[in-house]
Amino acid sequence: MRKITLALSAACLLFSLNSAVVARASAPTPLYTGTTAAILAEQAPIHWVSVAQIENSLMGRPPMAVGFDIDDTVLFSSPGFWRGKKMYSPDSEAYLKNPEFWEKMNNGWDEFSIPKEVARALIAMHVKRGDSIYFVTGRSQTKTETVSKTLQDDFLIPASSMNPVIFAGDKEGQNTKTQWLEKKNIKVFYGDSDNDITAAHDVGARGIRVLRASNSTYRPLPMAGKFGEEVIVSSEY
Repeated sequence: MRKITLALSAACLLFSLNSAVVARASAPTPLYTGTTAAILAEQAPIHWVSVAQIENSLMGRPPMAVGFDIDDTVLFSSPGFWRGKKMYSPDSEAYLKNPEFWEKMNNGWDEFSIPKEVARALIAMHVKRGDSIYFVTGRSQTKTETVSKTLQDDFLIPASSMNPVIFAGDKEGQNTKTQWLEKKNIKVFYGDSDNDITAAHDVGARGIRVLRASNSTYRPLPMAGKFGEEVIVSSEY
């Protein structure tokens, strides 16, 4: 009888130990992990600037040609790209090579794009200076387009400052915007992508980074400031 009692006690002990191990292994991640002042204060060591600082840096300079990328720079246009992917290639990026998608995107789908507030401030500043404004995009060119009118209306650009959108297109291994920045003698170019900044640098222009919104469909998000360029604060929206 004593042997049976000891065996049962040992079995119960083993069960309780195993239960404790399982309980620890399956314990949920804590909801509140906490933080520190050092984590909260951490900032990337990049060249942050405001729109006011950019304006101040241009004081005394005569009117010039300035350029803007479109998608994720002046417009949050992910709604149209999201719709295009679902309609033409749900499982791949093939829709970006489909002329039918670009016909729709360039002829009406920007009615669903949201103008970025940073773009409103930048464009208003350059209009006040009397600068000539160009939009240079990597979108594919189509027979017709309403993007120019949409941008002019969204940002209240007078005809004297506005130029038709330049559709540089996308060619593998080539930065298609570079030639246009050079041809139009653009001195300042704003963009969210690495190609925007390198195109500006290639022609001796001032490349200024606009932050891409974190919910953009264009992934991965670029590393702003990686080339030592200026990055506009609070420019994700």
